[in-house]
Amino acid sequence: MNTTKEILDYVKNHPSGKVKIAVADIDGILRGKYIAAEKFASLLDGRLGFCDVTFGWDAGDIAYDNGKYTGWHTGYPDAQVKIDITTFRKIPWENNVPFFLGDFIDDKDVANYVCPRQLLKKITIDCESQGFSPLFAQEFEWFNFAETPESLQEKNFSNLKPLTPGMFGYSVLRSTLKNEFMSDLFDLLNKFNIPIEGLHTETGPGVYEAAIMYSHILQAADQAILFKTSVKEIAYKHGVIATFMAKFNENLPGCSGHVHQSLWDKNNKTNLFYDEKDKDKMSETMKSYIAGQLHCLPHILPMLAPTINSYKRLVEGAWAPTTVSWGIDNRTTALRALPGSKKATRLETRIVGSDTNPYLALSACLAAGMYGIKNKLKLAQPATKGNGYTDLSNGVLSRNLFEATQKMKNSDLAKELLGANFVEHFTMTREWECKQYAKVVTDWELKRYLEII
Repeated sequence: MNTTKEILDYVKNHPSGKVKIAVADIDGILRGKYIAAEKFASLLDGRLGFCDVTFGWDAGDIAYDNGKYTGWHTGYPDAQVKIDITTFRKIPWENNVPFFLGDFIDDKDVANYVCPRQLLKKITIDCESQGFSPLFAQEFEWFNFAETPESLQEKNFSNLKPLTPGMFGYSVLRSTLKNEFMSDLFDLLNKFNIPIEGLHTETGPGVYEAAIMYSHILQAADQAILFKTSVKEIAYKHGVIATFMAKFNENLPGCSGHVHQSLWDKNNKTNLFYDEKDKDKMSETMKSYIAGQLHCLPHILPMLAPTINSYKRLVEGAWAPTTVSWGIDNRTTALRALPGSKKATRLETRIVGSDTNPYLALSACLAAGMYGIKNKLKLAQPATKGNGYTDLSNGVLSRNLFEATQKMKNSDLAKELLGANFVEHFTMTREWECKQYAKVVTDWELKRYLEII
């Protein structure tokens, strides 16, 4: 870990004379800028002004017309951002330019209620106050195309050329094809302090999957959100477009963003999910945590499935869950318990897609699990054996974003877990997403109706 003096010396002496900073918006998109190195030092004890439209528009930079936090009615003033010096990194594909993440916190140290990173911090502090240390990791699948931003526009986002052809999951052969890109991903991400545990091809043309090494939950979320943007930037260097859409093509598998999680003691010495005496090696803490997620996640599903496209992935027989179910090492259930060794016992939440904002996905998982622990919930539902798609004993997940958003918007439980102000703002953004989709005429409609109706 670098000291503050070492970091400031590095910034001061970097030949570029600049620093790159970024903040996360509600969709998990990093919004950022370069600032002069001379200005950076003065910001450490103060704040940086950053237009609050960051939380007043959507992924396409279209301003919401239904927001309370900011809008035309407020004049879109600056919000205050505090640089988190502990997030210091050097960008290896940008001549090691210094990089930092920031939080929306005012000069009285009051967190902005719409800031995703601050939401995760709040939930983490609550968890740690109960005597737990949350260790998490998110893994991602994504498609790669031999395209450029210009060719995407020229082709109208259709008939895209995959980086490699064919269904080559876990292929040693395909990891050799385009190996310069894959090797760059592994090496540069590690240099950028995103430790990659594994990288391989997945089933589908040009699909990769990466597992990030587990760490403390905030660090895990930082690594996950930086992973997505970093992959896209490294891909640019190779003439590749990387997408983290949950479902790029109805005829191909979707892309997950599974969250692995466990609770440890304060010293990170003992995994509190493990119990040697239990027949399944699962502690009562782990069982209550699972029960909490089963109870809560249907109320906050848009945190795990935030886009219209998310629900195209959550369909039967597509390696993504549709029922509110859990199992032991069962990839057809929403929650996959992985009890085993003292170190590796953990829970995998499989609802989460690659299109999520990691701060929100990890917040949802931890808040829901901790609800189960605080309320001493029991696992009333037995582990699903076999096909989780047919296990309807605990209900099914909402089938689309609108349905899921209305459930969250009207849920007292969601407000208890995440705060009423955050729930109001976040569900407004999801309703906006639904409105944008509702007025669009799709290719499916044209092919279905244009001639025959």
